[in-house]
Amino acid sequence: MTAVARPGVRLGERRRTSPFPAIGWVGLAIVALFVGLALAAPWLTSYRTTQLAGSPLEAPSTAHLLGTNGVGQDLATQLLNGARVSLFVAVLAGGGTLIIGALIGMLAGWAGGLVDAVLMRFVDLVLVVPKVPLLIVIATYAGPSLPVISVIIALTGWPPTARIVRSQVLSLRRRAHIKAAVGFGATTGQVLRRHILPEVGLILTAGLVGAAGRAIAFEAGLAFLGLGDPSRASWGAILRDAIGFRGIFFTDAWKWWLVPPVAAISLLLLGVTFVGVGLEQRINPRLSRHTS
Repeated sequence: MTAVARPGVRLGERRRTSPFPAIGWVGLAIVALFVGLALAAPWLTSYRTTQLAGSPLEAPSTAHLLGTNGVGQDLATQLLNGARVSLFVAVLAGGGTLIIGALIGMLAGWAGGLVDAVLMRFVDLVLVVPKVPLLIVIATYAGPSLPVISVIIALTGWPPTARIVRSQVLSLRRRAHIKAAVGFGATTGQVLRRHILPEVGLILTAGLVGAAGRAIAFEAGLAFLGLGDPSRASWGAILRDAIGFRGIFFTDAWKWWLVPPVAAISLLLLGVTFVGVGLEQRINPRLSRHTS
């Protein structure tokens, strides 16, 4: 009887969980496409990002798939290298956001009391600080290098992750297996590492995806404002140069100079958003009922 009942329980558990939805797979395909283009960039183009590869404002051709900009630089090369910049920021800034938010959230939720109150007030303080002006000020004084910009984004984007993790830890610490682990003498580090962290792992993954999307948008915005890394071609920098070129809308150049970076930013953010939605539906199967 026991051998028959246990598979039934497992089957019931499987029915209560939601598989990774189709929208999530679409998002993964889009992100994988950009990752593949970024990794293959050195083999997909024979130009350097700063090389004067042709005449100014050349239309797309076999030599220049997306034409050239106002000084004759190949736009396809800049677009491919811009994908590498965006993905680098997404990984570094998104990972930093996840680590900081997870550590503070787990510490606040597990410790409780005064520690929880102090950390949550600090979270509220960071949340109410306007992020875009702060990013502009810090990027101006700290320097425009890409690692510095990624660290700045991570240091200002972790509070939402911390609040979500804290709420989950507060719920988990009251469960029987956590109390049993503490009763048998498990240390705080062991409980957090072996019991709490696996339980919130999927939530942290969803938080990483959301943080990566915000990091991509912030980096593009800073580069558009002229606060990005000048030694690297990025989508925001391409947009800044295109908008700053006088008379761009009086020619056909906007079609191959302005539209591709806008489409690339939008498509990558859409893919990241789809992955996030898929993970949220995987975490909470009830959300899938509200999607068509």
